[in-house]
Amino acid sequence: MTQLTHSDDVVLLTVPADGGYLGVLRTATAGLAARLHFALDEIEDLRIAVDEACAMLLAIATPRAELECRFAVTDDALTVEVSVATVRGARLPSESSFAWKVLTALTTSAAADATGRSATIRLLTRRTGS
Repeated sequence: MTQLTHSDDVVLLTVPADGGYLGVLRTATAGLAARLHFALDEIEDLRIAVDEACAMLLAIATPRAELECRFAVTDDALTVEVSVATVRGARLPSESSFAWKVLTALTTSAAADATGRSATIRLLTRRTGS
C-alpha cells in the first residue's frame, strides 16, 4: 500500500453500517477520484469496488455498527480503507471468491485484515498512466 506523507489529503467518513448509506461513500469516492482527474471509467470502477468492499463488510458487521471510511488522496492515487466492527468469528470471503476477483479486477490492489473484533478492506487505485 502507499505510505502517507504530510502532503497527502485524508478524508474520513463514518456512516451507519446499513446499505442505505452506501450511496454517501460511492459519491465521496467519485468526487475524490474526479479531483485526481481519473477517467470516467476509472471512477465508475472504483465506485463499484468500494460498494463491493462495503457489501462484504456489511455481511459480518455487528448490529448498529458504523462503517468507517478513510480516503487518502495522493498526487496519482486514491486509497480507500473501510472498516467495521464484526460479529464474533466473522470471516471475510476468501481471496479466491468472486467478490475478491471483482475487487482485484477494478483496483490496482486490494487487501484485507480481519481480527476477532473488526475487519478492514483497503483498496488502492492509481490513475492510468501513473
